[in-house]
Amino acid sequence: MAANTRTGALAVGVAVLAALATGCTEVERILNQGGETSCRDYVNQDANTKRITITKAIKEQTGNDNEPAGTVVDSMIMQVDLLCATQRNVDTPIKNADIAGIFLNK
Repeated sequence: MAANTRTGALAVGVAVLAALATGCTEVERILNQGGETSCRDYVNQDANTKRITITKAIKEQTGNDNEPAGTVVDSMIMQVDLLCATQRNVDTPIKNADIAGIFLNK
């Protein structure tokens, strides 16, 4: 193995170990697609992952990196649940719901 290949493999290994050490929730936050999440993927998420997804979607829509209020997240979860339950196109991204405007100044 060339030195560059070994160095790259070592870097990937260190990154994986660091991700495991910080816990699955942090990895989920990083890899989560937020508003780009399709209804198909959203409805298959557990409650914690839905919360991460909606929180990230709110941050994307508002351009604000602060944590949104829990009541805003809860309300959007209910509305996206309703949207995805009634959506015929399961590939529709949840950001297309444009429901943040109900609760947040855009």
